[in-house]
Amino acid sequence: MDLILQLLFTGIGIGAVYALVALGFVLIFRATNVVNFAQGEFSMVAAFVMVVLSVDLGWPYWVSFLLSLCAMALVGAVFNLGVYYPLRHRSFLPVIIATIGASIFLANSVLALYGPQPQVLQGWFDTPGIQLGPVYLDSQYLLIIAVTIVLVAFQYWFFEHTLLGKKLQATSQDKEMASLLGIPVSAMIMLTFVYSALLGGIAGILVAPILFVSIQMGATIALKAFAATIIGGFGDVAGAIIGGLALGVIETFGAAYVSVPYKDGFAFLVLVLFLIFRPQGLFGERVAEKA
Repeated sequence: MDLILQLLFTGIGIGAVYALVALGFVLIFRATNVVNFAQGEFSMVAAFVMVVLSVDLGWPYWVSFLLSLCAMALVGAVFNLGVYYPLRHRSFLPVIIATIGASIFLANSVLALYGPQPQVLQGWFDTPGIQLGPVYLDSQYLLIIAVTIVLVAFQYWFFEHTLLGKKLQATSQDKEMASLLGIPVSAMIMLTFVYSALLGGIAGILVAPILFVSIQMGATIALKAFAATIIGGFGDVAGAIIGGLALGVIETFGAAYVSVPYKDGFAFLVLVLFLIFRPQGLFGERVAEKA
């Protein structure tokens, strides 16, 4: 039981990172009806920016964190203007290919500027963690879980109780009708890309002290988050959160009880099972079209 509780805590911590990135997938999909496959690279870029500012330049951690978020907001805005906006009137396929191309561009740009060597980023707290009964609560995992709870609560409040949030929801539901009602659709989509880049950046910075900061971390996180999005029900916010947490727990228990080298495969095994038996996901609705 002690081991189960420890693994559950660790799995929820890792799953919270997947949930944050999955939220970015969902927000972009609901606003533009396309999948942003560069979402994981936002996490990687933010982690490397954090390494440059806090490790290489030696700036205070909180200053580096705020500047990294500013950099990610800029990346989200540039991404919207350079990748999505020129193709906004095209079908979803060219936009998806453009996001894949942007993902490759970001990864290779960081590789050219910083090199392939993985980097180490220290955590926010000097205290490694606390012992609560039989469970050791790592401080970084606690921070990840706490930040995820705060962001999810903020997102619920923002979308349900603010005028700007309702405008974003209207834009995601029907862009043409939102435009007729006087809502600046382009500005709302821009804001969505900026916010999704911030979510990905926060996830990358939070998980960086646990993993090595490397070029491959973005693709790994993105694949897990994409799987979580499908498992939860594509386009559903609650599904993205629960799917991310579930994947984190599944891969943690799989690594402990089955095989560590194949821990990344358990998430995709669950994904395949969902695609076969429940393709609409946990919270998705089955949609049928008449011939």
